[in-house]
Amino acid sequence: MPIIPQAQLTVIAEFPKQYFLENLAVRSDCSILVTAFNKKELWYVPSPNGDLPVTPLLMHTFDLMTLCVVETDLDVFLIGTSDVYGTRESKLYRLNLRSWSLGESIEPHLVLEFPEPKVGLNGGCLIAPGVLLIAGAANLIWRVDLPKNGGGASARVWLQHDNMKNRPGEKKPEQPGVNGIRYAAHTHHLYYTSTSQQLMMRVRVDPMSLEPAALPEFIAGGREWDDFIIDEDAGVAYVTTHRDNTIDRVRLEPDGNREGRTVVAGEPFSELLVGPSSGAWGRGPGDYGRTAYFTTDGGTAQPPDGVVRTAKLLRVVLPSTS
Repeated sequence: MPIIPQAQLTVIAEFPKQYFLENLAVRSDCSILVTAFNKKELWYVPSPNGDLPVTPLLMHTFDLMTLCVVETDLDVFLIGTSDVYGTRESKLYRLNLRSWSLGESIEPHLVLEFPEPKVGLNGGCLIAPGVLLIAGAANLIWRVDLPKNGGGASARVWLQHDNMKNRPGEKKPEQPGVNGIRYAAHTHHLYYTSTSQQLMMRVRVDPMSLEPAALPEFIAGGREWDDFIIDEDAGVAYVTTHRDNTIDRVRLEPDGNREGRTVVAGEPFSELLVGPSSGAWGRGPGDYGRTAYFTTDGGTAQPPDGVVRTAKLLRVVLPSTS
């Protein structure tokens, strides 16, 4: 396994123990929205430009667990919620923050109750204006079409494949199948992880119809990868391992990972990086490909030594890909 310099980790915000921070979105002003999965909450983290750590603010509590948060237009977000371990009921809310000011209450607007099959949600990404893909964590990926007038949305199965299936009862908490998904717009490929099957895969997307244009391709395997971000310029993904407490660098091309896994954070073990879940690129000048933000659960799902730490939002300055 290649030995490379490790990323620089800085705590941006800290949350209590037993908080499972799931997903995040960085706003244009560099403030950050964070979902606390097991608390059914959405949090606001001020722009981390001054003294650190900053103090997060609870924005809203939903009736179901909070998962993906995706910006669909400037300061307009969709938040996916699910009863992941029970009925698998899932809902999608629209949140417009264009005229929102710190301290004001928010009113997420329900735009979709997902149809059958009930599979629960996980990661999501925009692949074109008004078209969102969301992982259905049991075995499929949803396509959600958003009307231009901001009204209700529609959902249908975009892709379903055996390599997306979960393995119920294998671990507690349950490990999802298809988990993180990201779209590479330059090459028209959707990348996804299948956590319980220890896979990273990709599928080519027809740029006109936005439908799958080929069978899924194997990218890498052997790790219980969670969510990730991609750097199309460098041709790599930065993938969290969650229970293994690392961020791995994975090349985006088939057969690009023959040298073995490359760990860019968490090897050696870091007290800051316990239970990393998801990431998002910063939005400042020069951030793409270099500076990202990652959520952790502090070991809520699986403490590495039996001790649960506080959950954290981290700034991660990544090492060079050269």
